[in-house]
Amino acid sequence: MQEAKEKISELEVMKSYPKELFFSGNTTLLTRKKVSIVGSRKPSKYSRVLTHQLASQLSKNGVCIVSGGAMGIDAIAHKAAGEANTISVLPCGINVKYPAINKNLLCDIEKEGLLLSQFKKDFKATPWSFVVRNELVVALGDVLIVAEAQLGSGSMRSVEFALKMGKEIFVLPHRVGESSGTNELLKQDKATAIYDVEEFASRYRDVDEKLEIKRDDFLEFCRSSPTYDEAQKRYPSRVFEAELGGEIVIQNGLVVLK
Repeated sequence: MQEAKEKISELEVMKSYPKELFFSGNTTLLTRKKVSIVGSRKPSKYSRVLTHQLASQLSKNGVCIVSGGAMGIDAIAHKAAGEANTISVLPCGINVKYPAINKNLLCDIEKEGLLLSQFKKDFKATPWSFVVRNELVVALGDVLIVAEAQLGSGSMRSVEFALKMGKEIFVLPHRVGESSGTNELLKQDKATAIYDVEEFASRYRDVDEKLEIKRDDFLEFCRSSPTYDEAQKRYPSRVFEAELGGEIVIQNGLVVLK
């Protein structure tokens, strides 16, 4: 865990630049194109699937995903992007690894991606520190995606920051009666709906051909159409994530790339 000495230009849009900023991991991710993704801690299956697809496709296009390390949408976005291609902003000291349920994920991001925090070692998360965390998440991204949010939620507080910073806001389209916060943003023309994941992700393609995106060994393995049992034995956690994200389908006991 180190303290950042040089200023990060993206953070100049914040109400006040962080007095202290601590990090652990790969700071070169800060130089990449970045998209912030936030949303409910208890998302619907629809939001889970679409968030996974969005973060995965953006990552494949060279975009770094920024989120807050929380349960639900945050964790899905981090995992789908790949630990080496994501920044997690914490509401606590970097060594605390909150929430505990995401400890392994956050440790992996620390090793391969980047953890950021405005709080010193051993600081425990408090209600106000989540608000501080949210502002930093929004400031780092070129745009903000809100996957699912109810009115009055923490994600909608992130929207307030985005509006003040002049950030463009995107949301997933939801049915009437669901995700009241994002539906209200669409109603007020404060956000744009994402109807096509691939088309949206292509807008933020990193044109630097020298950029190396980490190879996904699991998807390479699936090109040979292995049996479901073989895939489960070799990659027990990735099979479910990939199926949820629409990257693979199971047909007649075989794993097939989509």
